[in-house]
Amino acid sequence: MSFLNEFKEFAAKGNVIDLAVGVIIGGAFGKIVDGLVNDIIMPVVGAVIGKIDFSNFFIPLGVVPSGTEMTLAALKKANVPVLAYGSFITIVINFLILALIIFVMVRQINKLKRSQPAPVPAATPEDIVLLREIRDALKR
Repeated sequence: MSFLNEFKEFAAKGNVIDLAVGVIIGGAFGKIVDGLVNDIIMPVVGAVIGKIDFSNFFIPLGVVPSGTEMTLAALKKANVPVLAYGSFITIVINFLILALIIFVMVRQINKLKRSQPAPVPAATPEDIVLLREIRDALKR
């Protein structure tokens, strides 16, 4: 079997397609959570703590050129190495929210699976029942 045929067989399997759909939806969902954290949650947290913008929590690790504004964007533009721990805090909060949402979704799916009644086995066709009776009669 050629490489191309093997690849087609592999790519056509249901699991690969399901995985691709999951990755695409996960990427889009990640952007939604990122927007939620950056545009809604972090501003509220900053307002409660005292009008703090977490994206500007950083420590310059190099010499800051004179006249450079002390903001993360300005320091990065000036190629000053910075330890941007505020961005890291935001990313950790993103991850925690995403993990919580996925946990709740999986938990609900598992509850739905458990609450569904077991499928009732199909009734045995009459011809099979008759054949079994004949078989049992011949054994005697």
